[in-house]
Amino acid sequence: MITLRRERIPLLLLIIFISLVGIWGGLIRLGWRWPTGHTWPGFHGALMVSGFLGTLIGLERAVALDQRWVYLGPAISGLSGLWLLAGGSLVVGQIGMWIGSVLILILFVLLLERQAILPVWVMAAGTLMWVIGNGLWMFGFLIPKVVLWWIGFLALTIVGERIELARMLTLRKGVMRLLYVTLIIYSAGPLVSLVSYDLGVRISGVGLLLMALWLLEYDIARRTVKLGGLPTFAAVCLLTGYVWMVVSGLMAVAVGGVMAGLKYDAWLHAFFVGFVFSMIFGHAPIIFPTVLGLPIEYRKGFYSYLVLLHLSLILRVAGDWFGILAWRKWGGLLNGLAILIFLVATLGVIVQSRLQGRTTY
Repeated sequence: MITLRRERIPLLLLIIFISLVGIWGGLIRLGWRWPTGHTWPGFHGALMVSGFLGTLIGLERAVALDQRWVYLGPAISGLSGLWLLAGGSLVVGQIGMWIGSVLILILFVLLLERQAILPVWVMAAGTLMWVIGNGLWMFGFLIPKVVLWWIGFLALTIVGERIELARMLTLRKGVMRLLYVTLIIYSAGPLVSLVSYDLGVRISGVGLLLMALWLLEYDIARRTVKLGGLPTFAAVCLLTGYVWMVVSGLMAVAVGGVMAGLKYDAWLHAFFVGFVFSMIFGHAPIIFPTVLGLPIEYRKGFYSYLVLLHLSLILRVAGDWFGILAWRKWGGLLNGLAILIFLVATLGVIVQSRLQGRTTY
């Protein structure tokens, strides 16, 4: 029997709310003339990275320690996003997101004291990049220079989680050294961008490309994709996500120092939508049971939102790259629909499990 962890529900609901409103803001930026308020569509990137993804990652890691105070970091990060949505002071929201990321970094320091293993070191390094990115944003740096740090946060966090599982494969030392090189190359990109933005973006693109190729070759998903059922679905999510990481890296190398416009949008969303949301789709059956203590049973229908996400992202990225605004606009809308279907389907399976009496209170 699995026990529902009710005390974590408010924070998870906050994460879901911010993600949906952040996506709404992104669609408004694409040209959909829908109702909005204040200036929050302009904070779309910060809301999605810190308010949504950072808070989600912080919550997942807080569960590992399961002490009350460790939930403070993700709570502050999430509430700072809510503050911006309510039209609060930008400076207060920026400070709140930075404090939240610092507290989550402290959480990783505590995890390292328990078990100083490579995967936790990599995830901690990613969180440090998040702290630096939030700090730069707080001090007035332009979002294109900040976003390279945010990408590093998410890339290193996910790579850390994956190599934790890859340890089961007992990879050779030479293979692991290749990974270290890719991580170092990517990490150099944001640093160089502070001096030469164009060169920094291209270095980051090379780092993303090499990371993705390493994961495509050595991730355990290459084995689990043959198992059928939920393991296959999760592996398909991961492997297709790595392909989008390759696309993002190649585009970053190609466009270099472009700080706005359609091709800038293309390489960023190949990463944030194609890679990151593929990871979320694949990890959700693990994250939700861990956070809430609720089971998620596999359904073949899960492939519906995964296929929709990838097809619509192809449409959006092609629209960006070739300047076809209608493709871009409709691709973005269908991206949002895919994510909404994912949330509804996941919550539906959880509710069904509860009604069937598989949880206790």
